[in-house]
Amino acid sequence: MDSAQDLQESDRLVGNSPLLGEVRDHLRRLHYSIRTETAYLSWIKRYILFHGKRHPQSMGEAEIERFLNHLAVVGNVAASTQNQALNALVFLYRKVLGRELAHDMSIRHAKRPERLPSVFERDEVRRILSHMTGQNGLIARLLYGTGMRLLECLRLRVQDILLERRTIAVRSGKGDKDRMTVLPAELIPALKQQIRLVEATHRSDLADGYGEVYLPYALDEEVSQRQSRAGLAISLLRLQDRNRPPHRQDAPSSPGRLGGQQGAQVGHAPGGNSQERILPYAAPQFRHASA
Repeated sequence: MDSAQDLQESDRLVGNSPLLGEVRDHLRRLHYSIRTETAYLSWIKRYILFHGKRHPQSMGEAEIERFLNHLAVVGNVAASTQNQALNALVFLYRKVLGRELAHDMSIRHAKRPERLPSVFERDEVRRILSHMTGQNGLIARLLYGTGMRLLECLRLRVQDILLERRTIAVRSGKGDKDRMTVLPAELIPALKQQIRLVEATHRSDLADGYGEVYLPYALDEEVSQRQSRAGLAISLLRLQDRNRPPHRQDAPSSPGRLGGQQGAQVGHAPGGNSQERILPYAAPQFRHASA
């Protein structure tokens, strides 16, 4: 799910609930990622439904224990999943409802498996990469050669690829932190070709009234004031063009909105049927933004 879809999922989870709307406001004020936002909203909603739609203010440690134990015993969830649900409920009570929870709750923790890590040898990696071509192959090589996480790679901007220095600036990574990573020299020719490709695609999109990307927080407002400047947004475009969100006026609001020219990664002509014009995008591509 890309960022625009995450925002739509967040709106769907909140619905008309004042409490969930307040939870979302707190998450956004604290600059939590959109993925964390949708995950927390989903767990809090499940917690409320599990207890017959009772308001969390009328519940406490006993109800949290029952919910988390149900996840472990009946739901048979992984330990990381149970911990995420606990973190969501701690956020709800501590940040939104202003209540501290007891540290001695009797939670039956999901068993964390103890396994030896499986690590590919270099020859195995080479054989795998030799079968990957095109943009997907480039993404796989970037992940292996730079140490970036998948979403960090997919959200990479052209301006953050420093070819001369053979480095990449990773923006708003895990924990909303920036960092620098190395860029393997053998990937530079493929990156240059990819940049030429997406710049040409972006120019075509802007001419057709599309070509937006997700921009976090207030960057969308800043970019909207200088939309005429070239190269504002070359998006990481995907295959599901038919399902792309509509124009700016129908797009979700901050913290992350769609910046650039009108339209948000749309794969059909304005006012027309989505079958009338399907843009020939092959796979995820790098975006280019001045923001």
